[in-house]
Amino acid sequence: MKKQAKLLFDKAVDSLILSISHFNNPWDRGRKEAVLILLDRAFELLLKAIILHKGGKIRDAYARETIGHEKCVRKCISQPEVKCLTEEQGLTIQIINSFRDAAQHDIVELSEQELFMYSQAGVTLFRDLLQQEFKEKLSSHLPERVLPVSTAPPRDLHTMVEADFQEIKELLKPKSRRQIEAKSKLKSLAIVEASLEGIRSQPDELELRKMVRDVQGGKSWQDIFPGVASLQLETTGTGINVDIRITKKEGEAVHLVPEGTPGATVLAVKRVNELDYYSMGAQKLAGKVGLSTYKLLVLVWHLKLQDSDEYFKIIKIGSQVHKRYSSKAYEAIKAALEQVDLEDVTNKYKTDRSANQALNLTARTSAALTRQV
Repeated sequence: MKKQAKLLFDKAVDSLILSISHFNNPWDRGRKEAVLILLDRAFELLLKAIILHKGGKIRDAYARETIGHEKCVRKCISQPEVKCLTEEQGLTIQIINSFRDAAQHDIVELSEQELFMYSQAGVTLFRDLLQQEFKEKLSSHLPERVLPVSTAPPRDLHTMVEADFQEIKELLKPKSRRQIEAKSKLKSLAIVEASLEGIRSQPDELELRKMVRDVQGGKSWQDIFPGVASLQLETTGTGINVDIRITKKEGEAVHLVPEGTPGATVLAVKRVNELDYYSMGAQKLAGKVGLSTYKLLVLVWHLKLQDSDEYFKIIKIGSQVHKRYSSKAYEAIKAALEQVDLEDVTNKYKTDRSANQALNLTARTSAALTRQV
């Protein structure tokens, strides 16, 4: 093994062992966050070690820093010379990364069963990669006293989610005054759903409120989180030899997202319902980003969002025409608001008569559709 690859390999195993140690820690303060952060770091370092071991590069030309987590996963899925992951394995790593992001930068509430499921799936995959790429056993790097990770695996993902969802419904009962706790639990499901839809973000307050209304309105978790409903567990073994792998149900294909897609994760699942994917009209999107519809559409014109199916699509249902935007459009506009001078963009738009006419038509159509829907 090359020297740099060996150093990264050793650090990856160190992080995994620390993650396992925190999982089995009897003290709860900061425990779940530490498990996720260290497990995520273990995978990034391991993938970099594998890339180097296979003769690839982990630093772009003239770059000061090595490539990030997402690019590591993408390389290991799509580049033949360093390929070591299937799409489903990449999905497991992406979900762990999304939880780490929420744990490190915000608050996410995982049940013990959820934490176990994703941790054990991570340890199983880490062990598989060690054997596959380096012909080494994980057990040879663990003290005999270590229990990786637990001995009581959930056998059915949907049963576990159903139990969590019932708890959320109890928290949202009238006069319970526990909506904040319910939102924290909904956030964990929403993070997995977003990862499956190719969105690398956490739900905002408006989205959480909508989920709360959906739960209170009687919607099932399968309706609110259809992507999560497409996942299943493959659980084998007992005791300390438990293996868990997160897979997709047959017919629910996992595919790669084009590299460079703004706000995209490494993986996304097939879009089952286009109105769910393109979930916003212009007025709803404008309200979410805090702009007037006119200003929003100026940005849409500037970013050319209507030129890409990732952001915009015209959907016909019977005689009705719906001009809809995806969550990726929301992410792109949020990012643009931090970088562009909106007034300058507006002035440039005003000088483009053809854009002006097209934009006015879009605005009028969006307003009419909003009144209909």
